[in-house]
Parts: sequence; structure tokens; C-alpha cells
Amino acid sequence: MTPQDYVQQKAASSGSSFYYAFLFLPPPRRAAITAFYAFCREVDDVVDDMVDAGVAATKLAWWHSEVTKAFAGQASHPVLLALMPHAAPFGISAGHLHAVIEGCQMDLTQTRYLDYPNLSRYCHLVAGVVGEVAAQIFGQTQPQTTAYAHTLGQALQLTNIIRDVGEDAMRGRIYLPVNELQQFGVKANDLLQRRHSAEFSALMQFQARRAHGLYDQALALLPAEDRRAQKPGLMMASIYRTLLREIEADDFQVLHQRVRLTPLRKLWLAWKVQALGRM
Repeated sequence: MTPQDYVQQKAASSGSSFYYAFLFLPPPRRAAITAFYAFCREVDDVVDDMVDAGVAATKLAWWHSEVTKAFAGQASHPVLLALMPHAAPFGISAGHLHAVIEGCQMDLTQTRYLDYPNLSRYCHLVAGVVGEVAAQIFGQTQPQTTAYAHTLGQALQLTNIIRDVGEDAMRGRIYLPVNELQQFGVKANDLLQRRHSAEFSALMQFQARRAHGLYDQALALLPAEDRRAQKPGLMMASIYRTLLREIEADDFQVLHQRVRLTPLRKLWLAWKVQALGRM
């Protein structure tokens, strides 16, 4: 299996909404974003599949070292072998990749966030930086597009957090800020025991409003000159925001199930942005 085959398989098998946005890109950009996304999946899987935190920490330290070696011309992992030819053309730096790893390392040592600024730091590393790299690959020409991409990445990550409250609780993780749980009268144990309540719904409505605000902010930041090139990001925004609305319509029944959109619906939402230019 070639490195290119490996990253293609990694991206396609994830079932992520991101994959549908990649389908409409020209081959060089599609190859670059597929390799970058596969890298993000590799390091994220270290944490998601964790049995022993010490082993996971060792694996992430290896990835740190591997990234440094790759940018020195000594890549060995197929993901980095596939990614490195695209690094210089699309402005991808070792710092970008190290930041993603750093965000995953936070998951090994931190299972609670006191307030939104603390959570925002985590979102910056695992999603904001990813958004910035993606925007460069898609074809950024305006400096302001960086702010758009970073804000959109935060919105997507908050949507993930809302969707995954139940699954994360099963792993002992609570990303919803502690001070906001207190504000709405929701105890951490309610989430760990996966108890739905009116207070929980109110808390989640608050989280959803924040996410919607970030989507609106991101779209307002996107310069008109880059709107066409950034269609893949707009596809992701359409898919994830539709998912968020589905969760809202279902009164945030996320503690015992994972709300999903069908592959056909994701493809339709992506095509609508590509062909009609609207979300």
C-alpha cells in the first residue's frame, strides 16, 4: 500500500463529514487535505483508543519526534510521507502539526475545563489550527481568511462537543465548562450518569447558541474574494450546522445516542454548496 493509498483509506474509513467536502477539490488540493486530515485522525486516535495513559503519552511523544524528523527530510510514517510533498506548496509547518499533537496531549491530562476561555484554548489547538491549515490548502488569498477559518474551526469543534457529550462522559471527560454547569444547575455526576433533565437542556441550548454565534461570526469574516476557494469549509459548516439543528430539534438527546446525518444527506448538503453556492 502506498502512502497515498494509506491516507485515502484513513480518511474514507473515518466516516467524517470532512471527507464529503474533500470530494469536490481538484486533485492536488484533495491529496494535501486528505493527507493532513489523516494525520489529525492518527494522533486523535491515540487518545480515543487509549487503554493506558502512559502508553498514549509515549505514542504522542513519538509523533512529536516524527514530525520534527519529517520536516528535516526523514519521514517514515506513511501519513507524513504522503503529507510532506504538500507542506511547502500549501504553507504547512511543523508548528501546525505540533499544535494538533499538543491539543491531543491535553486530553491525556485534563478532563475538565473551568470556563470557556480554558476550553477555547483546547479548541484552538485541535480545531482552530486545523481550520487555518485547511484554508491554506483550499486556496486562501486574503489575510482575513485566517480569522474566518479559525472561528469556523471553533464552531465545528463546539458542535462536536455538543454531539459527543454522552460518549465523552463514558470516557470520564466533560468538555462543557464547569462554571456553566454550575450556572445551569447541572452536576458533573449527572453527565457521568447520563441523566437528561430540563436543566441539562437549558445548558445545551446555551452551548448551541454559542456555536451558532461562531458560525455567524465566521461567515461574516470570510472575504468575498476567497468565498469560492473556501467552499469546502462552507460545506463542512453546512453539514455540521445542520447536525446541530437536528440535535436541537431532538431536545439534545445526546447522552444516550450519537445523532448522525446519513451519508446521502451529507453529500446533498456538500453538493448544494458546490453547485448553488448556498448553505
